[in-house]
Amino acid sequence: MMLTDTHTHLYSEAFEEDRKAMMERAMDAGVKRFFIPAIDSTYTKAMYTLEQQHPEKVFLMMGLHPTSVKENVDNELRHVEAQFQKRKFYAVGEIGIDLYWDTSTLELQKKAFRHQIQLAKKYKLPIVIHCREAFDEIFEVLETEKGDDLFGIFHCFTGTLSQAKRAISYNMKLGIGGVITFKNGKVDTFLNQIDLKHIVLETDAPYLAPVPYRGKRNESSYLSLICKKVAVLYGCSEAEVAAVTTANSKEVFGI
Repeated sequence: MMLTDTHTHLYSEAFEEDRKAMMERAMDAGVKRFFIPAIDSTYTKAMYTLEQQHPEKVFLMMGLHPTSVKENVDNELRHVEAQFQKRKFYAVGEIGIDLYWDTSTLELQKKAFRHQIQLAKKYKLPIVIHCREAFDEIFEVLETEKGDDLFGIFHCFTGTLSQAKRAISYNMKLGIGGVITFKNGKVDTFLNQIDLKHIVLETDAPYLAPVPYRGKRNESSYLSLICKKVAVLYGCSEAEVAAVTTANSKEVFGI
């Protein structure tokens, strides 16, 4: 059984003490592919180092996270563009809009989101969307950018069934992570009404650990717990969930 973690911050400081052992645990749990989202320029070097250590397992994205959209947004976007001119990435991400931490930067966030969508189209790459308390704002941007050249993953999907269907209408897979195991997660109440072909699995490690580790540091080995929960919801085997979601990740990332 091969699992793909489509969203994990393995370069995070949270893994400074035991990164090698943590990755070995993940591989032992069947996780063979790790897709790594960017945050901002301060993490670029750490991402490259991680890739050098695991070149067959680690696949990098590049982008500016919405919570890193500040006054220096233009410099950060230039950094993102410079990285794309230097080398290959597998997605533009994570990008989007986050109104949980700061609503004052909404217009800047929209600008950065649109700019990076255009970058993805230029390089024919998927986008990986971060959305927190911003579904309407995200959909407003996607509506103006929709087309065959817009596709990707709606990371950490926590919306309603109608929002899930709308996200899928923009060629987005739904990134399903630890929230699916939460009692108040809500997505578990309707997920099986969405065809499995629209789903990918993720951890968002070190954040959003699934039950029974909720509230603790998340790690990629816990993807097996997410897979198990999804299998229960769909009434199928974990092996089928692993196979279909890994195939879906290959469709998105092209590898």
